[in-house]
Amino acid sequence: MVVRRRAAPPTPWSKDLAEPKIDESAYVHSFSNLIGNVTVGKNVLISPGTSIRADEGTPFYIGAATNIQDGVVIHGLEHGRVVGGDGQNYSVWIGDRSCITHMALVHGPAFVGNDCFIGFRSTVFNARIGDGCIVMMHALIQDVEIPPGKYVPSGAVITNQQQVERLSNVTEADKAFAKHVVEVNEALLEGYQCASDDTCMSAHQEQLDASPSNNGTSENQSVGNMSLNADILSQLRGLTAQGCTFTAEHANKRRFKTKSWLSAGFVEGRSADQIMANLNGVLAECQGEYVQLIAVDPNTKKRAAEIIVQRPGDSAPTGSHTSFAASSALSTSGGGGAIASSNGGDVASQIAALASQGCTFTAEHANARRFKTKSWLSAGFVEGRTVDQILGNLNSVLTQCAGEYVQLIAVDPNTKSRAAEIIVQRPGEQVAISHSGGHNGHASRSASVTVPSGDVTTQVSGLVAQGCTFTAEHASARRFKTKSWLSAGFVEGHGANQIVAQAQAIAAQFPKEYVQLIAVDPNSKRRAAEIIIQRPGAATPVQSSGSSVSYASSSNSNSASNGYSSSSSSLSSEVVSQVRSLLMQGYKITTEHADKRRFRTKSWKSCSPIESTQESEVLRRLEACAQDHAGEYVQMIGIDTAAKRRVLETIIQRP
Repeated sequence: MVVRRRAAPPTPWSKDLAEPKIDESAYVHSFSNLIGNVTVGKNVLISPGTSIRADEGTPFYIGAATNIQDGVVIHGLEHGRVVGGDGQNYSVWIGDRSCITHMALVHGPAFVGNDCFIGFRSTVFNARIGDGCIVMMHALIQDVEIPPGKYVPSGAVITNQQQVERLSNVTEADKAFAKHVVEVNEALLEGYQCASDDTCMSAHQEQLDASPSNNGTSENQSVGNMSLNADILSQLRGLTAQGCTFTAEHANKRRFKTKSWLSAGFVEGRSADQIMANLNGVLAECQGEYVQLIAVDPNTKKRAAEIIVQRPGDSAPTGSHTSFAASSALSTSGGGGAIASSNGGDVASQIAALASQGCTFTAEHANARRFKTKSWLSAGFVEGRTVDQILGNLNSVLTQCAGEYVQLIAVDPNTKSRAAEIIVQRPGEQVAISHSGGHNGHASRSASVTVPSGDVTTQVSGLVAQGCTFTAEHASARRFKTKSWLSAGFVEGHGANQIVAQAQAIAAQFPKEYVQLIAVDPNSKRRAAEIIIQRPGAATPVQSSGSSVSYASSSNSNSASNGYSSSSSSLSSEVVSQVRSLLMQGYKITTEHADKRRFRTKSWKSCSPIESTQESEVLRRLEACAQDHAGEYVQMIGIDTAAKRRVLETIIQRP
């Protein structure tokens, strides 16, 4: 075939009408364009659709055994040269045995050393790439010099030397991938050369006639699962070395066409192998859908790479990786659905392993609609010093969120990132997770929370022995659904019985609301336990196992502690709780009033300032303001004096 090679057109900067110099052993496809002073070495393959134009920047050099794949563009600026391997100046120098893959752009001044690999759609401009470097797909290399043997991951943008210094070295897996691509192109070179030689084609035809049954390819051969190939693993190594974090997204065929991806959560791991293992769990969950892995640069907070790792029809991975992926199976004794587990063990064993690593735990829940869009709602912290305590609190969350999806999240305290996401409940299941016995039973669905280690008094006794302090919170049914608890103040006492008695008194103040007792670890300043002691429509489930202590005889009752009785107040219990919560957080409280006309235009007037931080005094001042402006609107305002902003505005009186 006739090669399209032409002299460079006469221009102010090039008037010598130089033509390409192509070695006889090289193969240049007729659908490629070579213009100007281009030197092509021995055994070079230039594929169809390439454009190599030395009509502005000149000259170009392409070394021996290099292959230029389809769609590659090589061009150069008028000014700017690099020193080639022979000591001469070139606009573009590409060394021996290098591979410039599909749709790559090499724009001079540029130097690509020997044995280099430039990935699909990558760009090299005004840069020098040393021998043996591997640049993966969709990368930008500009204004830098990369030393030999470095690996540039897919999607990387390398525009300064500081970024170059963070690049990892090429691994054996990376070399194997690049070698595979080069070997394929070497075979293509031999095939194209044979196709243009009548003698070679005749000999090949004779071989086919002699063995007609051998077609060279088995119909049963198939491409390996993309999730396990060396290309993705090599990309992961490079991205991990740069400190990238990973998430996954999935989409069905309809969503894929519109690029409407859904989040599949974080893909955690300290190494490429751990990330690959957790990714396999995501692929198994989203079998039959498109799945893409996203690498995020922690410095720029931007996506460093987007890699499609699964397409519909790909088989699910069957590797034997051990990880804390958020998918696998744990049967319940009632024949319910699967609880997420990584390696066939139960949830308790995973929690024990994560707790031994120092992880903290939180929980999230979602109904069926939110689950489809991954719009999880927080279910709060799952505290505990032991696995049994964590499981006890987790069972309480499962009881509260019956009929919904619930997932347990383990957080690595060092990296502040998620170490595992485990779905522990699905709609229709009745699950209670136990640490002993290796199986799961049915959770109680009574109105009160059943504590595995005994009644509430027993649990409070254990928390008191640990030196915990106690507070209480309450919430209406609406607030309970959104976990918007209001503070009910401190729960004081010298022993478990006194604390339980005061908790009973607080619960009596909110008979139609949820009330929970919170134990706080004084050392870590974190919640050690959250115990729901009352639910709407149910009797208070706090029962002392020893002698009963009545509320009237307790000197530490809630009313006595603050000197104010909410029963004799014109203020609602919700307002009292809001006041208590604001004061505990150090906020200042003020009031405003307005008649009906001013209320319509939001023209509030300030009442007398409230300087006190004592709850009883603040409540009295609020009552006084409401009485002074009877027949008007009165609103209470909480102010953060440090930030100089309002944190709460609530109307406490209406005409």
